[in-house]
Amino acid sequence: MEDKIKSGYLYDFYGELLTEHQRSVYEMSVNDDLSLSEIADSLSISRQAVHDMLKRCDKQLEEYEEKLHLVDKFMNIKADVLRINELTSQSPSTEILAEISQLSTSILEEL
Repeated sequence: MEDKIKSGYLYDFYGELLTEHQRSVYEMSVNDDLSLSEIADSLSISRQAVHDMLKRCDKQLEEYEEKLHLVDKFMNIKADVLRINELTSQSPSTEILAEISQLSTSILEEL
C-alpha cells in the first residue's frame, strides 16, 4: 500500500488516540500537505521539532496497528465486499452463491 494512503488510513483509525497537538501537526502535514517549514512557521516551533513529532506520530500509529490490526481487518473486509459485488453482477450459479456465502462468513468472522 502506498505510504500516503497507509498514513491516511492509520490516522483515520487511530488519530483520535494522539494528543490534540500531535493531531494538529499531523493533519497539517498529511491532510493539508504543508512542508515542515510551513508547519514550523505557523506553530512557532523549529523545523526539527515538527520532523520529530511527525516521526513519533507515525511510530505511534504503527504501534496501534501492530496491536489492534484495524486497518488490516478493514482492508480484508473491503476486498471481500468488492469481490461479492463483482460476483453479484454475474449470473448466479451454485459456485458463485457458494463463494458469496464463504466471503460473507469470512467477513462475519473478521468482525
